[in-house]
Amino acid sequence: MRRATAALTLTSGQQQVLQSLARSRTTPHRQVVRAKALLRAAEGVANTAIAAELGVSPTSVMGWRERISQEGLAKFGEVRKGRGRKPSIPMAKVEAIVDTTLHGTPPGETHWSCRTMARAQGVSSTTVQRIWSARGLKPHLVKTFKLSNDPHFEEKLIDVVGLYLNPPDKAVLLCMDEKSQIQALDRTQPGLPMKKGRAGTMTHDYKRNGTTTLFAALNVLDGTVIGECLPRHRHIEFLRFLRRVDREVPKGLPIHMILDHYATHKHERVELWLSKHPRVHLHFIPTSSSWLNLVERWFRDLDDKAIRRGVFHSVPNLIAAVEAYLNANNDNPRAFVWTATAEEILAKVRRGRVALQGITT
Repeated sequence: MRRATAALTLTSGQQQVLQSLARSRTTPHRQVVRAKALLRAAEGVANTAIAAELGVSPTSVMGWRERISQEGLAKFGEVRKGRGRKPSIPMAKVEAIVDTTLHGTPPGETHWSCRTMARAQGVSSTTVQRIWSARGLKPHLVKTFKLSNDPHFEEKLIDVVGLYLNPPDKAVLLCMDEKSQIQALDRTQPGLPMKKGRAGTMTHDYKRNGTTTLFAALNVLDGTVIGECLPRHRHIEFLRFLRRVDREVPKGLPIHMILDHYATHKHERVELWLSKHPRVHLHFIPTSSSWLNLVERWFRDLDDKAIRRGVFHSVPNLIAAVEAYLNANNDNPRAFVWTATAEEILAKVRRGRVALQGITT
């Protein structure tokens, strides 16, 4: 007569872990079943009875008992090499899908989708999705970039980032730019207000009622903004805005202004005005580097919170909305803190240039 299998010996810690796994609703099913089998084995239930109760083979139960006796719970969730479900897609097919994703495109299209790749490779779209997910491939996404070709990029970058990280004492640091062609858009039909269970609505089409240009200078230290809406953005308007900045910044404080290379900023009449106002110092960011100007971050908030979803029947209506946002901002300003050093940025740019050169050569 075959001797009954002795009860499995578990420590109190192992018992608690297995009980937690057996009750879990998120742990993989095979681990839940194994935990239940080992707990039943610790109660002295026979392997065949456990197997019948849980729908597994007695051999599996014996293997689980042996493994926990030898290894404990250290590798409980791992499947031993050679065990488990075998892949139904050959590795050669997987590599072919990955290679085609990286180096090819479907006929007449710019990128692969799960379905087009599945048709091309003779597999299911679910298989393609699993392969892409495992390797972090996302053909449907693309990110934009632009490396500046400014011959003085490094010099200008160090100058501007140095101002952010170490602002001059007893001076005002401003980031200035124009947000041009802000459109006064009116909707063709009234929208519906938001209510429980439904978002607010607005028509996808619109009527154009004119444009305005916002001249804005963000105070880097306190987050306040000097702003003015003007009909155009020529050197005449820029000079008008410079005079306003000169009036609003307390006398005796030097003004360091970060801005881009727009032609009006270097007009001869602007340079003449600057020569007569030596406290105003202009610092130009490198070309194709608008991300280096913090006022662009403030423009994003303005667009998102006051313009994009607005309904404007006229340009004065639009200007009133912009001025209301300006006033609200200055009543409760929030400074944007620059943290990246010039060395970190330059290292990233160098890596980008190396990658770009490898593609073009």
